[in-house]
Amino acid sequence: MSAQSRYSRLPSRALRTTASLMLAASLALPSLALASSAASPEPATTRSEAHPVHYRKLTVDGVEIAYREAGPQNAPVLLLLHGFPTSSQMFRDLMPRLADRYRVIAPDYPGFGQSAAPAPDEFDYSFDHYAELMQSFTQQLGLQRYALYLMDYGAPVGFRLASRHPERVTALIVQNGNAYAEGIGEFWDPIKAYWKDNSAANREQLRKAALSPEATRWQYLDGVPDPTLVNPDAYTLDQAYLERPGNQDIQLAMIYDYQNNLPKYPEWQAYFRKHRPPTLVIWGKNDAIFLAAGAEAYRRDNSQAQVHLLDTGHFALETHAPQIATLIRDFLEGH
Repeated sequence: MSAQSRYSRLPSRALRTTASLMLAASLALPSLALASSAASPEPATTRSEAHPVHYRKLTVDGVEIAYREAGPQNAPVLLLLHGFPTSSQMFRDLMPRLADRYRVIAPDYPGFGQSAAPAPDEFDYSFDHYAELMQSFTQQLGLQRYALYLMDYGAPVGFRLASRHPERVTALIVQNGNAYAEGIGEFWDPIKAYWKDNSAANREQLRKAALSPEATRWQYLDGVPDPTLVNPDAYTLDQAYLERPGNQDIQLAMIYDYQNNLPKYPEWQAYFRKHRPPTLVIWGKNDAIFLAAGAEAYRRDNSQAQVHLLDTGHFALETHAPQIATLIRDFLEGH
């Protein structure tokens, strides 16, 4: 039935009433739109235009560190520490969504992204060294206090910073970054074998298993209900960085050193209990690299920790950047 015939069956009084209501609603729309605009947060596109991302470099302890920065210089600082096998590019969709309120800074570790990549025989590729460099990085930028966003490799780097200088850390945002044995599953069995025997054969096996294009793509897509939400440029760029001459030896050195993070879990858990930093845990619950049980465990040592499990995989920002930005804004504004 057409709209005309449907309305023609109404009594004339009802027609007049309906027309009056429609006219009143149309007249109210402009004011309603203005009220909605005033109550809603500024759109991400507007925030991005007002606070563009800058791409900078800084020499830290003799090593050139590339980093992204956005937001007002006098705003509260959020330091974003990336995971493997990516770089600060993993924060490309998040930073513009936060830069209106926060000074967001995302460095690349040596051997990652646009930072320098000295050869392993000339540089100590370890999480201890990365933490020292990141501490010097914050000091050179004059960052007295900051919140930390920690993903994957960013967790062992950031927890070293936080446990050594708890007075500098205002809050923790942990996204698929592990600090508990419960988070380590079967995925790690071949890596544990490499830890026990750093032979040429095991190195070559791990090179194929962890550093191939198929492995990088898997890290992004595994556990993602709708893979079409994942921008293929992200894992393609990561793989291009991995395939630079000498870079895979750097990555194998870091994977080998990861074993030194596990004994530090009790130290970091003691930091959570003693200092109780405001903590937001955001986790792709389908992550096979760091299991969701590792997310829930944060509440054990800090009962006030907020835990949000999202229906996605390891690289949760690829599919849930708007939702994660909202969680972060609400969390930081509350602390």
